[in-house]
Amino acid sequence: MGVRTASKKEHRRRGRSFWTLARVSIAGLSLGALLWNIPAQAQSQSPAGAPEPVQGAASAPAASTPAQQQANPQPEQPLAGAIQGTVLDQSGGSVVGASVELTGKDASQNQKAQSDDTGQFSFSGVAPGAFQLTVAAPGFASQTISGTLAPGQVEMLPPVTLAVAANTTQVQVVVTQEEIAEDQLQQQEKQRVLGVLPNFYVSYIPNAAPLDSRQKFQLAWKTLVDPITLGLTAGVAGMQQEDGQFSGFGTGAQGYGKRFGAAYADLVSGTVIGSAILPSILKQDPRFFYRGSGTKKSRFFYALANAVICKGDNGRWQPNYSSILGSLAAGGISNLYYPTQNRNGVALTFENTLIGIGASAVGNVLEEFLVPKLTKNFPKGNSSKS
Repeated sequence: MGVRTASKKEHRRRGRSFWTLARVSIAGLSLGALLWNIPAQAQSQSPAGAPEPVQGAASAPAASTPAQQQANPQPEQPLAGAIQGTVLDQSGGSVVGASVELTGKDASQNQKAQSDDTGQFSFSGVAPGAFQLTVAAPGFASQTISGTLAPGQVEMLPPVTLAVAANTTQVQVVVTQEEIAEDQLQQQEKQRVLGVLPNFYVSYIPNAAPLDSRQKFQLAWKTLVDPITLGLTAGVAGMQQEDGQFSGFGTGAQGYGKRFGAAYADLVSGTVIGSAILPSILKQDPRFFYRGSGTKKSRFFYALANAVICKGDNGRWQPNYSSILGSLAAGGISNLYYPTQNRNGVALTFENTLIGIGASAVGNVLEEFLVPKLTKNFPKGNSSKS
């Protein structure tokens, strides 16, 4: 019994060990199967609607890790460089302010600079590759330089020597005031009443250029040697002899010659002194300036006033000292060649001067209203001719 009982106990103990071992084995196999099936379950549990992988299609590349990125670095951008140079003239001097333009394949990297006080220029951050420089400066011929810049290179260019630009002739015609006056004077010397009588001392240009001394003497000479002037003087001498004036000169051809000489001497002294010498000294214009505009009353008084006033070379109106003093001087000189019994005293000289001023006033009124209608070569641009 005891033996048998022990055997049964031993048999049950062994049976429990067997089942324990079996359960452990089964549990181990189950755990292994579970771990083996996890990847399959993860694939089978993909989100709904996700497309099934196509057989034969290339799978997307996996994101690289930092270690992989470090192992396979991206290509670096080429290093930028610089260009430096100096602009000189043909004598070796610095050209200041020269315009330097840098161009390359990439238009966005084009640059411009100017040479400094020493003629130097520089460009930084220049992309490597072919480049072209255009250098220009006022008065010089432009110059173009080409080259190639390596990555990171600082290119020191040889001095850029600019040649002087080809000579260009620019003619600028500047007409002087003297030339303008000369042109106006030539037109003036063609003015004749009825195409015959000289009318040289009238300007139909209100703002005519002032005459210089040479032109004032030229106008006086032109008047004195004009054939019509000589003819009128001869006529005056004839009338004087016919009337028996200046009896001290006598009669006949000799008396006529003396009368002609005296009359012409009066004309010469009055014209040269009053219209050339004194106007040159006092800077006054001996001409009468035709107005031709405004009311008849204003023009009338303007003409009368011009017997005692004149326009200065500065364009301003002033007392006509030249004409008044010229008449007095001519009257005084006439006492040297007239017969003693016909010489004028001081009082008569002043009287004749006043008569001369009155005659000038009358002549100016005629010049303002009548003579322009009868004057040949009257300026066509003056519409006030009336």
